[in-house]
Amino acid sequence: MVREIPKLFGTSGIRGKIGSDITLEVTVNVGMAIATYAGGKGSKIILGYDSRTSNVMIENAVTAGILQCGCTVLKLGMAPTPLVGYATMKLKADAGVMITASHNPPEYNGIKLWNPDGMAYRQDQERVIEEIIHNKNFNTVTWEDIGKIEEVKYIVSEYIKDLLNQSAVKPGIKVVVDCANGAASYLSPLILRKAGCSVLAINSQPDGFFPGRLPEPSEKNLQELMKVVKATKADIGIAHDGDADRMIAIDEKGRMADFDKLLAIVSREIGGKVVTTVDASLCTDKCMDEVGGVVIRTKVGDVHVAESIEEHDAQFGGEPSGTWLHPNFCMCPDGILSAIRVIELVQKYGPLSKQLDAVPSYPTIRDKVNCEDQQKEIIMKSVEEKLHLILDDVVNVNRIDGVRITMEDGSWVLIRPSGTESYIRITLEATSNEKAQMIRDQCAEFIKALL
Repeated sequence: MVREIPKLFGTSGIRGKIGSDITLEVTVNVGMAIATYAGGKGSKIILGYDSRTSNVMIENAVTAGILQCGCTVLKLGMAPTPLVGYATMKLKADAGVMITASHNPPEYNGIKLWNPDGMAYRQDQERVIEEIIHNKNFNTVTWEDIGKIEEVKYIVSEYIKDLLNQSAVKPGIKVVVDCANGAASYLSPLILRKAGCSVLAINSQPDGFFPGRLPEPSEKNLQELMKVVKATKADIGIAHDGDADRMIAIDEKGRMADFDKLLAIVSREIGGKVVTTVDASLCTDKCMDEVGGVVIRTKVGDVHVAESIEEHDAQFGGEPSGTWLHPNFCMCPDGILSAIRVIELVQKYGPLSKQLDAVPSYPTIRDKVNCEDQQKEIIMKSVEEKLHLILDDVVNVNRIDGVRITMEDGSWVLIRPSGTESYIRITLEATSNEKAQMIRDQCAEFIKALL
């Protein structure tokens, strides 16, 4: 009997708790597998990490695996994810490795993999990595061909220069930047200052314990930033997650910008074809209608957005989470460039609060139900088969990613398992607050009854 190949990758790379899910054995094997897949002896692989306490330990393990297969490790040291993607593309490396758990708490870490064009590994590529590890099909070399290590920190100055060439920001705007003690703690404030902004930086000392706030840029975790923006009369606040592939904005009133509305106004400004996910609001469609643009929807996950951008030759793409891709720069999500794009809007059209308030929207709820990973498949099967039967006036059931159910009045709900955490996620948009709460309650009760 053939054993099933274990799944290592979730929605965004490999991720888990240090010592239980993410072990030295796993990380050495990933190093050997990526080196094997990238071409073996003579291949070059970019390697960077975020600010977590386990970063150097994992870097050394991954490095050992890569060297054992005769490849050269191009070391970036601590770097935000967008810099790893950019460096992989710019230096014409055969692959890129980012050691990060993104927005997860400090006891987590993980690995994201990047293609030579700066795009994250697709699911089929991740599956090949899993197969190589499972079958121990590593292309290792003998002692005389062990790989080498090269420092490539010089690429940082090129990244800064190329990013500033993308910027139309003019001097005079006041920005508060919260880097979550993460990988962008030095770079993001520096780049915004070089762009001409007056910058106040908070939580911008790298620290893997995340003493300032947890790395997820949620409203709960951004209370300090919201207060500082308002108290200092700043024009805008910018928050990153642990690896800075995401960007969240705070308006001049100290309010957290609605994720969907922010995506919508940036999409409208860019125009053309825009890719977003099945969990994104219809407000993006409404804004794009104003400029004759097209909205393309795909599965949740930045790699799916990237694939769709490439397939449809789109000008922009993003998830409501603040993970945005700018294909004219690099196919890796870039929270720093995303910050520049929003700052440009504030300078061009005035206060962010007014721009966001002008965007039409329906009440939206994003919720989650605790669910062990082994239960997810069974629960989702029942959701797919039965949930639409308990909701009123259903006109469409979309199964592109999870189950998205649309109702006659335009209200919709998406049920999908988290790819990185032990939750079933509920995302919905309705024509009234009352209906939104009713749909949320019906779905949550349905899921909880299955646990």
